[in-house]
This record gives sequence, structure tokens and C-alpha cells, in this order.
Amino acid sequence: MNEKTEMMADMIKKLACLLIEQNDKLTLEQALATVFNSEIYGKVMNERTSFYTQSPRYVFSFLDEELKKGKLG
Repeated sequence: MNEKTEMMADMIKKLACLLIEQNDKLTLEQALATVFNSEIYGKVMNERTSFYTQSPRYVFSFLDEELKKGKLG
């Protein structure tokens, strides 16, 4: 695994953990499924957006908005 791929995987893990922090009834599997099925997942995995280099809380704010509104701003 190269450094970018590791950073992307780490971001996904951190987003799932932040989801669990927000809703302690979620399992890790449910949180990961939520992240994997979001638009943000595609942005994190896209090298051109560089979302994987940002603060997890910053990226989570976009995920949270997507989950609340059903889409990104």
C-alpha cells in the first residue's frame, strides 16, 4: 500500500469513528457502510480532491451535512 492509499484508508476509518462518536448505537460495520455509501467516500478516494489530506473533522462536516440533507451542499 502506498502512502496516499494509507492516508485514504485512515481517513475512512476516522470518519467511521466520528460517526460512532456522534451516534453510539452504530456498530463499526454500520458506520463503515455509511461512509462507503456516501458521496464523501468518492471524494476522499479521489486524489485530485485531496480530501484525504484534510483534517478528519473538516471532512466529517461534509459527511454530516450529506447525511442530514441527503446530498452535498
